[in-house]
Amino acid sequence: MSVTETEASPLPALQGQPIERVQRDGVEYVMLGTAHVSRSSMEAVEALLAHEHFDAVAVELCDSRAQSMRDPEAFKQMDLFKVIRQGKAGMVAASLVLSTFQKRLADQSGILPGAEMKAAMDGAEQRGMPLWLIDREVGTTLKRAWRSVGFWQRFGLLGGLLASVFERDEIEQAEVERLKQGDLLESAFSEFASESKPLYESLIGERDAFMAARLREEAAWSGGGTEGRRVLVVIGAGHLKGLSTQLREQQDDPAVTVATLASSPPKSQWPKWLAAGLVLLVFAAIAWAFHRNAALGTNALLAWVLFTGGFAALGAVIAGGHPLSITAAFIAAPIKPFRPGIPAGGISAMTEAWVRHPRVVDFDSLRDDIVHWSGWWTNRVARTLLNFFLVSAGTIVGEYSAGIHIFRSLI
Repeated sequence: MSVTETEASPLPALQGQPIERVQRDGVEYVMLGTAHVSRSSMEAVEALLAHEHFDAVAVELCDSRAQSMRDPEAFKQMDLFKVIRQGKAGMVAASLVLSTFQKRLADQSGILPGAEMKAAMDGAEQRGMPLWLIDREVGTTLKRAWRSVGFWQRFGLLGGLLASVFERDEIEQAEVERLKQGDLLESAFSEFASESKPLYESLIGERDAFMAARLREEAAWSGGGTEGRRVLVVIGAGHLKGLSTQLREQQDDPAVTVATLASSPPKSQWPKWLAAGLVLLVFAAIAWAFHRNAALGTNALLAWVLFTGGFAALGAVIAGGHPLSITAAFIAAPIKPFRPGIPAGGISAMTEAWVRHPRVVDFDSLRDDIVHWSGWWTNRVARTLLNFFLVSAGTIVGEYSAGIHIFRSLI
C-alpha cells in the first residue's frame, strides 16, 4: 500500500512536504522527500520525529558520508601516501572537487547541504533508536557512473568537475531550486545525467534499488516481520518516487541485490591493451632502429626518454612541484613499461609529499583553499594530488609524442 501526502498537515512544518507511506512485509515506511539545501526539510524531519512514533530511522547516507557529517574534521587523518599507493587519488580529488561545489552552495544559500540528514541522525541518537545507513558507498557510485559512460563522455565529466573549481560566478537560482528538489550527485552531473541513460541509472536508478533492498534487509535483521513496526526514511526528493516503487515491487533476495549493486564493475580492458600495444610498437621501432644502425637506435631511445620524461617533468613543474618531485617524474616516466605498479604520477606525488610534508594547517584549510583555483597550488595536500594528475597526464602525452617522433624518423 502506498499513500502520498502533500496536502495540508496539522503541523505547519509538514505543510506541502512530500511524504510517502509504504507498507511492506508488516513494516510501515514513512518516507520523507527532502531538499538538500532547505531549512524546511530539516524542520520537517524534526517535526515527524517529535509527533510520530518510530522504531528506527533510515537515511540516504553511506558509512563514509555519515562519518563525514558526524566528524567533518576526519579527513585531516588522511594518509596521502596510502591514498596514492592504493590508487584512490582520483576518488579523493573528485570528492574534494564536489565539496567545493557544496561549499559555494552553502555560502550562497545559508544552509549546509545534508542538514536534514544530520537532524535525522541526531534525532535517532537522542531517542535511542537504531539508525540505518541505506545508501551505497559514494565511491562505488562514482566508479560505476564513471565506467557506465564512453571514453569521450568521460572528458565531459572531467571538464564539468574542473569547471566547478574555476567557476567564480554565483550559482544560478534555477540550479539552486533543482538542488532543492533533486539529488546532490545527480545535480553535480545534471547536464550529462539528463543526456545519458547509463549515467542516470548509476546515479539514481541503481541507488533506488539498492536503498529499497537495504531497507528490506535491515527490517528482516531487526525482526521487521512483526506487525506495527514503523521506520522513518529520510531521502532526497528525487528518490521518493523511485524508492517507493522499488519498495513495493522488488522481489529479489535483498542480500543478492545489495551485493550486486555494491560491487565495482570490471574495468574496461581495451584502453589498457591499447596503451600496451602502443608501447610495444614503439619499442619494436626502437629495436628496428638499432638493427639498422647504432646511431639511429640511440636517437630513438633518447627520444623516448626525453619525450616521456620531459612531459612528465613538465606536469610536475606546472603543479608547482619540488625539484626532487620533478626529477622523480623525469626518471619514472621512461621506465614505466618495465616498472608495473605505482605510475609515474604516484612516484612523483609521493616524493612531493615526502619533501613538502603536508602540515596541520594544510588539512585545516583544505576545504576552504580549494574553493579558489589558486588554492590547488598553495595548499600542500591539494598540490600533491594535482602533481599526481598532471604528471600522469604528461606521461601519456609523452608516450604518444615519442611514438610519433620515432616512427617519423624511421620513415
